[in-house]
Amino acid sequence: MIDRYTLPEMGRVWSDEHKYELWCRVETLVLEAHAAAGRVPADVVGPVRSAPPPTPQRVAEIEETTQHDVIAFLTAWADNTEPRSAAAYVHHGMTSSDLLDTALAVQLTEATDVLLAKADRLVAALRDHGLAHRDTIRVGRTHGVHAEPDVWGHRVADLAFATARSRDRLRAARERVGVVAISGAVGTYSLIDPSVEVAVAQALDLAPADASTQVVIRDSISEWVAALAVIATVCEAVALEVRHGQRTEVRELSEAFGSGQKGSSAMPHKKNPIRSERIAGLARVVRAAVVPVMEGIPLWHERDISHSSTERVFLPDAAITTDYLLHLTTGLVENLVVDADRMRANLDSTGGLIYTSAVLLELVEGGLSREDAYALVQAAAMETWNGGTPFRETLRARAASSGVTLDEARLDAICRPEGYVRQLGPLFDRLAALS
Repeated sequence: MIDRYTLPEMGRVWSDEHKYELWCRVETLVLEAHAAAGRVPADVVGPVRSAPPPTPQRVAEIEETTQHDVIAFLTAWADNTEPRSAAAYVHHGMTSSDLLDTALAVQLTEATDVLLAKADRLVAALRDHGLAHRDTIRVGRTHGVHAEPDVWGHRVADLAFATARSRDRLRAARERVGVVAISGAVGTYSLIDPSVEVAVAQALDLAPADASTQVVIRDSISEWVAALAVIATVCEAVALEVRHGQRTEVRELSEAFGSGQKGSSAMPHKKNPIRSERIAGLARVVRAAVVPVMEGIPLWHERDISHSSTERVFLPDAAITTDYLLHLTTGLVENLVVDADRMRANLDSTGGLIYTSAVLLELVEGGLSREDAYALVQAAAMETWNGGTPFRETLRARAASSGVTLDEARLDAICRPEGYVRQLGPLFDRLAALS
């Protein structure tokens, strides 16, 4: 991922420097387990443990010749080992994927922990914002058209719960990607004892793989990437709400606009939802990772390496982008500008059409058939749509022409937006308990 969208903590997780640190750690743990079991000389452990990781530059130089990254790493690390002869026991009984998949499991869990912390913050931001606006009346919309009265906090609560569920899916996926495979060339432990795998897993606070051939099958990594894609898409749902709310014709929501900020190179009046649009664009990047990574599940026999090049691109990019998306979305919510007066003005702008559902039921409860009540209310509503006459006036006229008596006092009571949201209390109780 380009530097523009890479935050330092997540960038460090996926850096080549950190990768080689993890490779050194895994190889050292294997060597220690061998030495503890008496399979290799005990005096080689200290020199190997003390050898500094090779630089990415040195590994790349050697790989130009070997065309094999693990061999290049082992050679460069051996060059850093004093005495170099101690390095002869490094990678003992292992295959490349033992190292690669185990170190990758550490990277995936480290990346997940960074993401979970940010997801917690976004859940809290949405929860607090939703509670703060539990009484902020606005019109609910279906198909982009005014429907019935609602409160802004209700919509935010929906997004908060979706974010929390998405976070929890990622937490579950963390458990499944956090597996160690130290089982040899085709996973049969032919040249390495299974106890080594167990010891390494315990040291890394991970679990031994249920099974591996040469690689860990990629179903769990695919699940992990899919969990990131869901998180990214929920972030986009938050952003889309803001984008719609910031349209000039709506103007109910807006991103914070800082002093000195510019919206357009040509039009000085512009205040554009650039953060929300960036979220929408980057969510596509994360979703784009799902299929290529999933296609790494079917490999030739015990393994090929068709998954390797895909994962080198998509796993870091998906993690880094999701990290940035969570950061962006949290800032968006924490600094969101809500225009409650504009929300109320928009709610009132259709002349009472938003109360047709309550009027329909009132007429039915007064004795009309549902078909007749619907026809009467719809005819009055269409007249309001087309001519702008307030709905109560068109309703009175239509009712009079149909011989229907209206209870005006009752209509006064039901044509109030507060009546539509009176039963949302338990929802906000659940939101307050969200963590």
